[in-house]
Amino acid sequence: MLAWKDLNFCDNMMDSKKILLIDCQASGVAGDMVLGALIDLGANVDKIVFAIKSLENPEYGYENIKIKINPVMRGEFKATQIDVTSESANKRRGSELVGIVEKAAENLELSLKAKQFASKVIRTLVGAEADLHKTSFDDAHLHEVAMVDTAAEILGCAVALDDLGLFDSKIYSTHVAVGGGTFKFSHGIVSSPAPATLAVLQSKNFPFHGGPIETELATPTGVSILVNLVDEVTRFYPSMAPLKIGYGAGKKEFAEMPAVLRLTMGESLDSVLVKDEIAVLETNIDDATGEILGYTLDKLLSEGAKDVSIIPMYTKKNRPGQIIKVIAEQKDVEHLSQVLIDETGTLGVRVYFCERHIINRELHTVDLQVMGNKETVKVKVAKNLNGDIIHIKPEYEDLKRLAEKTKKPLRELSEIAISRAREVLKK
Repeated sequence: MLAWKDLNFCDNMMDSKKILLIDCQASGVAGDMVLGALIDLGANVDKIVFAIKSLENPEYGYENIKIKINPVMRGEFKATQIDVTSESANKRRGSELVGIVEKAAENLELSLKAKQFASKVIRTLVGAEADLHKTSFDDAHLHEVAMVDTAAEILGCAVALDDLGLFDSKIYSTHVAVGGGTFKFSHGIVSSPAPATLAVLQSKNFPFHGGPIETELATPTGVSILVNLVDEVTRFYPSMAPLKIGYGAGKKEFAEMPAVLRLTMGESLDSVLVKDEIAVLETNIDDATGEILGYTLDKLLSEGAKDVSIIPMYTKKNRPGQIIKVIAEQKDVEHLSQVLIDETGTLGVRVYFCERHIINRELHTVDLQVMGNKETVKVKVAKNLNGDIIHIKPEYEDLKRLAEKTKKPLRELSEIAISRAREVLKK
């Protein structure tokens, strides 16, 4: 039998360029499907089995845990299926199930990210049940989720993701399919998605769609894993070179489609730049005073705009005017449009959505000592995906304060701050 020391749980590190796409737009997602797909991707089976068997503990109340991992066919697709059962069928309170998962993860000596992931998933799941039944977190009513497979799937996924190094990569997901129609479980007959599934998706504002068939496609455990793992939801696959594809099968089979979850692990083709999607708002103004324009600019920034610019132009009849251009997050479009209308009196705002390429930015602080004056200066550090420093920019207001105290040129103090920041970041 394998011993703990033989497994070396935390030895796999992954290049920051690696990405994972969880494709759940057709067959939905369940905990066993995610774990099966991770095994299919190449996660160490011995580590996963060891972790799940660690639940066979008198303290946890699970006895004679059996684990079956088999290749199966779903339509024309070969997939991996995992099935975990136990002789114990005791129901547990929310706090008990959280304790089981967190203690088991701690005893396995997983990476910090893996432990945090397991904790977040089980707390999301139990929290959703507590909210649904209007009970405390500790007294949440647990039915299907109290069985061994819930703890096993969460713990197994944490181990598999750790083993594959995926906690250090960018993880994408498509919109999740939740199915439709009705189904029967411990609460009786309910609509799909199940109330707990919908509550989890709502708690994280995670996008989903109904169909494509009338059955339950997304489970509470599956979506709890999904919402705590995914960095970005996308309609289309990101630009990537695929390295490996894993298929995970659940217990269900459908005549209409193969019931498999597909995971694609690949390498990003963007070695320096990160992509995100933003909204650009524009309006033409030809009858506002400078004071109104200045106030509007300040208000837009204070209300959440990422950037605002005013561009001189000529309008009809050669009247001088301005274009107010706002860069914002998509969720802020309606609010910032209203600000523009209220403050400028414009009759309309143009909105278009676009992709932008950006460099990762971090905020750091450095302590400067100049002519007996000590000042903490914030610096914005831009890095590419390889962690290389591209640019360092000190905060203007901090430098201004130091310049007024020392009577030194702002340019000189900026150079000192940049040099100091490079020294600190090398440590």
